Amino acid sequence: MVHAFLIHTLSGSCQATGDAAFCRVLYSQVFGSERSPDEPRPHGPERDRLLRKEQLLAVARQAESACKLLQQASGRSPTDLLPQTSDEPIPLQDAPSGVFRLRPGDPFQEAKVVVWLRLLSLGCALVCEPHENLLLAESTLRLLTRLLLEHLKLLSSGSNVLLRGDRIEAILNHFLPHGQLLFLNDQFVQQLEKELSASLAR
Repeated sequence: MVHAFLIHTLSGSCQATGDAAFCRVLYSQVFGSERSPDEPRPHGPERDRLLRKEQLLAVARQAESACKLLQQASGRSPTDLLPQTSDEPIPLQDAPSGVFRLRPGDPFQEAKVVVWLRLLSLGCALVCEPHENLLLAESTLRLLTRLLLEHLKLLSSGSNVLLRGDRIEAILNHFLPHGQLLFLNDQFVQQLEKELSASLAR
């Protein structure tokens, strides 16, 4: 089960969004809730919303830190990852990615595992339950990122992320329904992509 999906900026490399050098969550989708049965009283909707916002920002910052560590270890500069021209396709297979674990209480009540991927100035991440299939989670994240590039022109303008949440939601509904990771072969992916294109064209 995937707990959340998010798209965030990366500080110091936010050319695509025009943001200053601060990590910011541009889009997030949370599947299910994390309410504890031991809580003396439930939080209000606004308190829950703010808590989720803080939790996901903490995930984005940790993903950014993990990306920087990987970059330093590889000895590659951020410009090495930039395409030579704006029309040059983004090689997703070469996009930096990784996995890190979140301890209970930091920032979620229960332990989680985060699978992240960097795409130039943006990061995408799946927050998963500890027992989740991480290889499947990574392949799903790369698939989602490819679809976001195709249907949102993800790197052309940050406004595409902020203003077109309906398209992101449609992609998630098809390929990550209710936070469930799907075992997809090429034929099934093509079928779902046709259904997605039809739904987005309405």
